[in-house]
Amino acid sequence: MPLIDLSGKRALVAGVADDGGFGFAISRALADAGASVCVGSWPPAMGIFEKLLARGKMDDSMTLSDGSDMEFERIYPLDAAFDSMDDVPEEIRENKRYKDRGDFTIAGLKARLEEDFGSPSLDILVHSLANGPEVQKPLLETSRRGYLEAIGVSAYSHVSLLRSLGPLFRPGGSSLSLTYLASERAVPGYGGGMSSAKAALESDTRTLAWEAGRKWGLRVNTISAGPYASRAASAIGFVDRMVRYYESNSPLQREMEADDVGNTAAFLASPLAVAITGTVIYVDNGYHAMGAAMSAPELADETDVES
Repeated sequence: MPLIDLSGKRALVAGVADDGGFGFAISRALADAGASVCVGSWPPAMGIFEKLLARGKMDDSMTLSDGSDMEFERIYPLDAAFDSMDDVPEEIRENKRYKDRGDFTIAGLKARLEEDFGSPSLDILVHSLANGPEVQKPLLETSRRGYLEAIGVSAYSHVSLLRSLGPLFRPGGSSLSLTYLASERAVPGYGGGMSSAKAALESDTRTLAWEAGRKWGLRVNTISAGPYASRAASAIGFVDRMVRYYESNSPLQREMEADDVGNTAAFLASPLAVAITGTVIYVDNGYHAMGAAMSAPELADETDVES
């Protein structure tokens, strides 16, 4: 069987700000397969990310399977809530964590890629970002603003990135996003409109597969990953309990690792997956296949929504 080979390919992974989540694991898997990797990082977290890299605090995580060190080709500021600087409120423009970063919007990202590498110059796009400001609130208590922000950052940004970056892709390109089972099943505690955002992301995956496939020859897929206790996921507030619940009830009783998602992403981005598009790929130890729980005490009294 041929190995995954992404030599000569350039990837942009949008949504990397530390070494603890799926975005970083995907970046490392792509680099391990030979791709050059650029990342987009949220401006408020970007300074800390750059300092961790510069001070060697992430050296162990940056080691590839052959013993070499992964290097990011570029680190770009990216706040995918904004399509262009015209959309950015003045208070954000003047915020000290933003104002020295230049154009941190999706339009600015495209301009920087074109300036640095020309066009076409991109082969792989990974949408590994989400935000729901009211994620800890039940849906019934979620404000219109919180709901729409969750949809905008977690789902529409993928549409916007593809629309903007599509013309930069070379033949055989691939776009990938990350979703979660709450898109299709009720997960008490996963609130703030995030379940709706993931459902929109999956629906968009099918439509974008058709539209981007016909327009640019791009494949568009999404990975539905099991719960993983990354720093970002910890904001949900009950991810540790969900990890234990999945381990108790999945066909494969093993702990999910970020590399499980990273390796799947590398496969989907490779020529080995040339006929796969418009698809939700489950990487959750088989939990999605279950119709009944074997053990549920972890969540018994902690995720009930008050009437």
